[in-house]
Amino acid sequence: MTEAKDEFKIKFRGVRGSYPCADKRFMQYGGNTSCIEVNVGGHLVILDAGTGLISLGNELLKNHIMTGSYMLERTPIEATMLLSHIHQDHILGFTFFAPNHIATSRINVFGATNYNENLADELAQLLFTKSFPIDLGDIAANLNICDINDTECIILRHGSEPIVKNITDKDEFAMKEDDVVITSYKSYAHPQEGVTVYKILYKGKSLVYATDKESYFGGDKKLASFARGCDLLIHDAQYTTEDYLNPHSPKQGFGHSTFDMALESQDYCHAKKVIFFHYDPSYDDEKLNNIAKLYGDLADKADFAYEGLEINIL
Repeated sequence: MTEAKDEFKIKFRGVRGSYPCADKRFMQYGGNTSCIEVNVGGHLVILDAGTGLISLGNELLKNHIMTGSYMLERTPIEATMLLSHIHQDHILGFTFFAPNHIATSRINVFGATNYNENLADELAQLLFTKSFPIDLGDIAANLNICDINDTECIILRHGSEPIVKNITDKDEFAMKEDDVVITSYKSYAHPQEGVTVYKILYKGKSLVYATDKESYFGGDKKLASFARGCDLLIHDAQYTTEDYLNPHSPKQGFGHSTFDMALESQDYCHAKKVIFFHYDPSYDDEKLNNIAKLYGDLADKADFAYEGLEINIL
């Protein structure tokens, strides 16, 4: 839990798509895959668990150790993690997230699966079992992995574990002033099994996280309705339009948007600002700087994500 209850601060920990890039040509924007730290209303919310999660975990561990000389005296690490989907680049950092290996940590993980699937079982198969020295059940932290769907919202309230409610419940409209409310919907504009788009609301401000989704011709009406009027829209922008339409190697159907598509989504949503996110791993600093020059006159409405970028929308 964070100390500042009256902040809604976003920090980008990993902004790269597909796979991490460890090369000096990627130092300006960063080579880690998707992970965003959100400190909101005294709660820590983590968007995706790509390799950017590792640096966040190391900082949390350092701060945790500084709160006391002995383990049981230290302030526990608490976090709510929201997974957009379980493709490798969005979960690569999970097993190396230091708080997972501290017995006093309380980590709640939410994500959507399909039909008879179960998020905990899927993560166990993908990240543990045959690909890591320990099993998911051996994690030291108090780890709670939950499935979430379009009909539910998550309420973060001081003094309690995250509350999951059906959005049709009358109680949903009796929120407390300091509640952080998280809603979501499943978009199938990303193969193979879709992606979850999240909205975080606090004190009249809202953040929408829409990575790994491809725009529809004429705009995505579901996203436009879901994100309408949001203060910050973090939107997939993996390709330039030129690369997306390349006749020799087209990217249509890959489940990712262009920079222009992200701007169109902002217009449809009437979002105050859009952040370009999830860059193709072939786009080094030089290429991204050249792309940024093309959008230089949009500084008031659009910006490029980079590791370490901080935005406070409250």
